Amino acid sequence: MVVAFIVFFVFNNNNKEIKSAVIQKGKMSEEIILSGEVNAINYAKLGYETSGKISYVGVREGENVKKGRLLTKLDTTVLNSSYQIALSNLRIYDATAQNILDQVKNHDKDETYAQKDLRTTAEANKDKAYESMLQAKRNLDGAYIYAPFNGIVTFVAHPFTSVFVSFGTTEIEIIDPTTMYFSVLADQTEVTKVVNGQKVQIVLDSFEEKKFEGEVESISFVPKLGESGSVYSIKVNFIGLNLLESKFKIAMTGDAKFVVLEKENVLFVPSNYIKQDKTGEYLKTNSKDGKIYIKSGISSEDMTEIIGDINKGMVVYD
Repeated sequence: MVVAFIVFFVFNNNNKEIKSAVIQKGKMSEEIILSGEVNAINYAKLGYETSGKISYVGVREGENVKKGRLLTKLDTTVLNSSYQIALSNLRIYDATAQNILDQVKNHDKDETYAQKDLRTTAEANKDKAYESMLQAKRNLDGAYIYAPFNGIVTFVAHPFTSVFVSFGTTEIEIIDPTTMYFSVLADQTEVTKVVNGQKVQIVLDSFEEKKFEGEVESISFVPKLGESGSVYSIKVNFIGLNLLESKFKIAMTGDAKFVVLEKENVLFVPSNYIKQDKTGEYLKTNSKDGKIYIKSGISSEDMTEIIGDINKGMVVYD
C-alpha cells in the first residue's frame, strides 16, 4: 500500500501543469474600477401639491413634451372659489386700511392710542388677508402639473380622468435623455485619486461588448447620505455619443475604469505570480533558491509592477 501511494503521488505530481510567465517591460497604468449606474440631470417625478379629482390628462407615455406644457390637472372648482374669496377679502381689508390711514394722516406726532390701535388693527388684517390669498393661490397652482424641461414622458400613473388622488404621490415621470450621465461611488481612499476632466472608460452590463468613453465632470465634497462609511459621488459625462440613440435607460449598471497613474519602462508580471512569505514578496524561479524577492509597485486590472534584481524575459512560475 505504501509503495502504491508513493507511485500515485509521484505520477500525479509529474502530470501537474506548471504555469509560467515571462517578465515584461513597458508602459504600466494603475487603475481603479468603480461600479455605478446611469442617471440624468433632467429626470423628475412629478406630483400634485394638493389632493383632488383629476379633470384633465394631456399626455401619454413615450410622448415628447416641451418645457412649460400642461401635462395634467385636478378639478379646480373649489380651489378657484377659495382663491377668489381670498382676493375679495384682501380688497376689503385693503380698502379699510387705506381709509384708516387717511384718517390718521398728519398725526405722526400727536397720534392717540385709539388711533394707533385702529391703524395697527387695519394693517394687520390686510397682512393676514394677503397671506391667505397667497395660500389660496398656491393651492390652486398645486392642482396643475407642467413639464419642468423638454423631455420624454416615461410614466403616467392615471392616463384617465375622474380619479381621486392624494398630494405627494408620483403622477408623471419625465426625462431628458440628452442629460444622462454615469454616476459612481468612491470611498475616501479612492476619491483622492480622481480629478475633474479625467478620462474614463465605461462598460455597462447591458452592453458588455462595448466600451464607452467618459470624462469626470464633478466630484462631491460631502459623503452621500444613506451609505455606510464615507462614500462620495462622482459624475461622469459620456463623450462622443448620441445619447438619444444610445438605448441607455435610467439605473442601468456597469463599471467605470479610471487610469490614476502611468509609468514608462517598468517591469511587470501577472499579479497572481507574486507570492509572499514572512520575508516579503517574491517570484518563483528556477534559480538555486527557487525565489527572488521583489517589491511590487503600481497595479492594473491584472498586472503588477515589480522592482528588484530581475530582468526582462526572465521566466517565473506560479
